[in-house]
Amino acid sequence: MGDIDEETDNEIPLKQKKEGGQRVKHLFLYNWQIRDEWMNLFQQLPHEELIRERVGGVGSILRTFFHIVDVEYSWTQVLMGEDISDPCYEEYMSLDLIMKLSNDCREHIKEFINSISTARDYEIVTPPWSRDQYYFGEVLRHVIAHEIHHVGQFSVWAKQIGLEVVSSNFIDRGLINKKLD
Repeated sequence: MGDIDEETDNEIPLKQKKEGGQRVKHLFLYNWQIRDEWMNLFQQLPHEELIRERVGGVGSILRTFFHIVDVEYSWTQVLMGEDISDPCYEEYMSLDLIMKLSNDCREHIKEFINSISTARDYEIVTPPWSRDQYYFGEVLRHVIAHEIHHVGQFSVWAKQIGLEVVSSNFIDRGLINKKLD
């Protein structure tokens, strides 16, 4: 009893299902905190440095931030069963505008993130941009891993331009007891 059945998660006790969702919530909080720290660090750079084409990421610091927010929001809207509001990069050509987009998207999905439980992990979702079907749980975890992947690129770029790297340490961030407000 209590182990995950590969077909369903019916064997997982309800308390454990809820706690699984809480662990995911902490990783969203972690990503948002790290994203804010990177955005604050990169605010000191001139606009030309933010849009400079670079090796890796999706081409530039600014475009990579936009991509992170866009992917998180699009996939989360799929999981929420909402129509996708697809922002256009050309309308967010400054770090301040992308920071506002990030905060607006975050506000929109907070309640949903707070309500997640592993009971939904095996629900099937299909994004409007694909015919493929995915498990709710795999999409949710992809969104988390996706941002962590791109944050690694920020570390490389920061070192290349002589900036101190934002710590990616989960410890001492106070996230385990933090609630989404």
